[in-house]
Amino acid sequence: MSLDVYLGIDVGSVTTKLALVDEKGKYIDSYMLKTAGKPVDAVQDGMKHIISQALCEYSVKGVGTTGSGRNLAGALVGADVIKNEITAHAVAASTNIPGVQTILEIGGQDSKIIILRDGIVTDFAMNTVCAAGTGSFLDHQAQRLNVPIEKFGETALRSENPARIAGRCGVFAESDLIHKQQLGYPVEDLLYGLCQALVRNYLSNLALGKELLPIFSFQGGVASNTGMVKAFEEALNAKVVVPDHHQTMGAIGAALLAMENHQYTEAETKFKGWEVGDMNFQSVTCQCTGCSNNCEVITILEGSEPVGHVQKIGDIKGNIIARWGGTCGRWDIG
Repeated sequence: MSLDVYLGIDVGSVTTKLALVDEKGKYIDSYMLKTAGKPVDAVQDGMKHIISQALCEYSVKGVGTTGSGRNLAGALVGADVIKNEITAHAVAASTNIPGVQTILEIGGQDSKIIILRDGIVTDFAMNTVCAAGTGSFLDHQAQRLNVPIEKFGETALRSENPARIAGRCGVFAESDLIHKQQLGYPVEDLLYGLCQALVRNYLSNLALGKELLPIFSFQGGVASNTGMVKAFEEALNAKVVVPDHHQTMGAIGAALLAMENHQYTEAETKFKGWEVGDMNFQSVTCQCTGCSNNCEVITILEGSEPVGHVQKIGDIKGNIIARWGGTCGRWDIG
């Protein structure tokens, strides 16, 4: 038995997510793994895992990619749609949570807020600079307090008198946390105080000047932290919805965008097949000296033959899958 599906891939700096939806947009499966600085390996391992746990044969009708590594993933697998994270998260949220108007998204290395009205994105903001509003910062502080990140939320919820921690900057927040720890504050009060500080940081930076209206959807890996959910609900004085598959919403959105594209264009997919998971790829970065921009151009090749030292982009030989990174587009392929 074969099932028509649409594949979405979200390649982030910390994790890579893959998701499948059927021809009606219904969730089928998803998988998340560490990117670990090797996005090519992460995409391939994710594809192999998805197909290994399949209960039937999947016939892929369309593929969408998103995330910071969307161009790379799109070149590897043969994507039909390559979209930014804002669009992917908005589509996934509006499909799964009817009436959603504000999306709160916090990942491992960045955070974003998306404002929707009648299912259309009207405003958004991203933070890729300050570490105080990210999941990696929470991980680091949990390790400092010797609390497993999986226990962070439930421990924080036991707090009765949360510590007031400065959250405007990651460096100040960490210093303040250490100071409060040395004063003898209970761990649960430190953890929930940290949650409140991160929420204040998020709302004062990303949400400044924006009209925040319910329904609120909390997405990304940090949405697993029940302490953060409670802190957001207190700050917003409203219920915050955490979708069932909040960690893979970007990939789900990419799959839904691929579905919409296929149903609108009725074009054949560019998907290269599940065997992509077993192919050999390598990347070569070379600086273009054609003008004063000195762009770093990335070339993706298929095959395991060593490329060797390359001084000029034009000297790169082999089966070139894709190339991008130049300002003028002179070298772009794929």
